Amino acid sequence: MIQVSGRPFQSSNYWNKDEVGKVIIEAMQEAQDLYSFSSERELSFVIKARKNIILSARQMDQGDSSFATFKSSRCNPEYWNLTEAGGFLLNPQVSPSDAIFDIFKNSDLYKFECATACVINFYHGILLSIGSPSFNNLFPRLYLYSWYTDEDLGLYSFYANHFIPGDVIYFNNPDFDPGTPWFRGVNAIAMGNSRFFGHGFGIRTANQMIEALNRKRKTDSQQSAYLASLITRPSFNQLANLSGSGRLHKRASFVVHHNKNSISYINYLFELSYKLNH
Repeated sequence: MIQVSGRPFQSSNYWNKDEVGKVIIEAMQEAQDLYSFSSERELSFVIKARKNIILSARQMDQGDSSFATFKSSRCNPEYWNLTEAGGFLLNPQVSPSDAIFDIFKNSDLYKFECATACVINFYHGILLSIGSPSFNNLFPRLYLYSWYTDEDLGLYSFYANHFIPGDVIYFNNPDFDPGTPWFRGVNAIAMGNSRFFGHGFGIRTANQMIEALNRKRKTDSQQSAYLASLITRPSFNQLANLSGSGRLHKRASFVVHHNKNSISYINYLFELSYKLNH
């Protein structure tokens, strides 16, 4: 359910005129979890950001960027430096917003895997929501690799039996063919109306995603791929109140170059924890 300023939210005709916004609100209202907002302005921002993440996913699907392993990743050298690990490091003197927009403008120059795609969709959706000046102040030093993100994006994961359009969900393929390990799963944007966008898979239903993964299992596999109860999303409420200013002193975030394509955010955090403790 939704709560605004400590009171149950009553949907108005304003929200009902916006089909995607209406679907997002209905998903929040039907959830057992409480979605609490300090004001209608904060709620409006969250809905706008989720809508723009969905728009970003649709634009990526319609573009010419392709799926690739980290080893085969590619980017436009005018905006990004391709690291040995297959990450995209923002070039000096290039604005973060211009670099993110270029992924969609010159999409044929880009190849990346599905976790990186979801992070790009998150950044692009927030950029469309707050504009270039605020985005550049908030995320001045971008590095795109797997699930590595700026701390002001506030990325987090949790287990639940529901998701909201604009979330990332994960299709797990536990018996993936060792010869094609990038089919261990698919990170996908929930688009609403029972559709999901997975980079390299396009926009499909859950059953279609599972069927595609099942064709990439071990020959003797008896275990089907499935939709995991794992949700990943940015801290939308936090972003609504940062106003593009970001933190005065950001921590130097550690990145782990694990070279495992198509892993979930939870698995990335496991890889990160292991690296930090060994």
